[in-house]
Amino acid sequence: MELLQLLPLLSFLTVIIILLASCLVLKRKGRTSSSWSTSLLQNPSLEPQLPSPSRLPVIGSMHHLVGSVPHRRLCELSRRHGPLMLVRLGQVDFLVVSSPEAAEEVLKIHGTNFACRPKVGSMEFISYGYSDPFFCPYGRYYVQLRKICMLELLNPTRVKSFSSLREEEVHNLVKGIVTTSEGAVPINLSRRLLSLSNNIVFRAVMGKKCRNQERFFVAMREVMNLVSGLVVGDLFPFLSFLDVVTGAKSKLKRLHEFLDRFFDEILREHESEDDREEDLVDVLLRHRESCELDVPLTTNNVKAVILVMFMAGTDTSFTTLEWAMSELMRNPETMEKVQNEVRQSLGRRTKLEESDVRELKFLKLVIKETLRLHPPAPLLPRECREACRVQGYAIPTGTRVLVNAWALARDPRHWDDPDCFRPERFDANPVDFKGLDFNLLPFGAGRRMCSGMTFGLASVDLALAHLLCYFDWELPNGMKADELDMTELYASTVSRKSELYLVARPCVPLSEKLFSMTDSPRGSDV
Repeated sequence: MELLQLLPLLSFLTVIIILLASCLVLKRKGRTSSSWSTSLLQNPSLEPQLPSPSRLPVIGSMHHLVGSVPHRRLCELSRRHGPLMLVRLGQVDFLVVSSPEAAEEVLKIHGTNFACRPKVGSMEFISYGYSDPFFCPYGRYYVQLRKICMLELLNPTRVKSFSSLREEEVHNLVKGIVTTSEGAVPINLSRRLLSLSNNIVFRAVMGKKCRNQERFFVAMREVMNLVSGLVVGDLFPFLSFLDVVTGAKSKLKRLHEFLDRFFDEILREHESEDDREEDLVDVLLRHRESCELDVPLTTNNVKAVILVMFMAGTDTSFTTLEWAMSELMRNPETMEKVQNEVRQSLGRRTKLEESDVRELKFLKLVIKETLRLHPPAPLLPRECREACRVQGYAIPTGTRVLVNAWALARDPRHWDDPDCFRPERFDANPVDFKGLDFNLLPFGAGRRMCSGMTFGLASVDLALAHLLCYFDWELPNGMKADELDMTELYASTVSRKSELYLVARPCVPLSEKLFSMTDSPRGSDV
């Protein structure tokens, strides 16, 4: 799924940058800092074509984004300046796309031309020189890697083969909630959902639990926090030395060394074990040894793919579940409706299975509406490979692009009451999130569309169905539905700023029967 977001802006850092850079302003006067500016100087007639918010020296338009999350502020700016606007952040220009029509031109009509993602300095050595499927440049290697992901790693048949794994982890989640739900004590549902997502992805990729697994989760969380933080050198190239001064690069280096050793151990174990079911690491190792690949896979390439599968696969599922439960708590009538559907599907049986969940139509509408309001990656980054025109505007080579998927899904021209949580809107609306409808792009579109969509949705569907089937949920301390804090936290994905605490009340006939089932040999990870 989309990982790179426009970075949160900290006002104190902006001040520091101004102070450090002010001495360089006069020297840089008249010089350009982007291919866009160079192109405009070569052809001044282009300058008035694209609207742009006001700029300040050195920091550009960054001051417009202070005080809220970037996708919301950019949406507000687009309503004043238009669906295509040029926003300078620091010394880098971004073309911000905020309408479905413009998004279709960028992601479909000119899809190949915008099939690159801009490089981020903090990811270069973490991703083994941008050799992962998220950051690698568009070309033969990327096309081959995406083909492996789509046809072998994450195809529907492979995803279905992990059904027993998902069911086991979700059942462990339910059992863990039952054991700690006595006395109406609020539980931290956010942490449990993150743990569930971590466990499912880890077992699907690695095949089993292993030594240092929990330390691996901690290291991955630190990596994601660091790479989603502000890297000064990306927006202010002449201040790149600050990335060293802050210690961020040295910390990333230490984390990378640990992850590299961890991956080496995992690969050695897989190479020495033959008699077991093939997991995703085995698939990658098989391709590494293949002589049929157009571009050979190295061991570091395999590690890069494993890394990005964790970075993309854990937070997206977790945040979707977290937002779905949050929206349902704020909309009790919708909660009751979807719970009735799930419980009727279960009938007199004790165990809810994936085959049941596939038939839950309203549950799927709830998830679709959650993804509309809360896309995990609201800003989709791209980079222009060759000069072209989008809606009549000239776009120079190298221009960085941000498609605001959050704004597309709240465009009042395409959605009635766009800010309201109303899953029923999709009853008579064929719009889907598979990359063909450009007013709903939670997984992106085109040649860089998220290849893990099917895998992630399978986990979300099953987990949400179980939470709704086996428990009635209440807000803690007598809180009213409209008092639930829905503030967003902008990081590798957009999650809740405050963790979600809820009171779980087991539906006794259902939860007791499930809890009395024979535990799996693994036990509970909750």
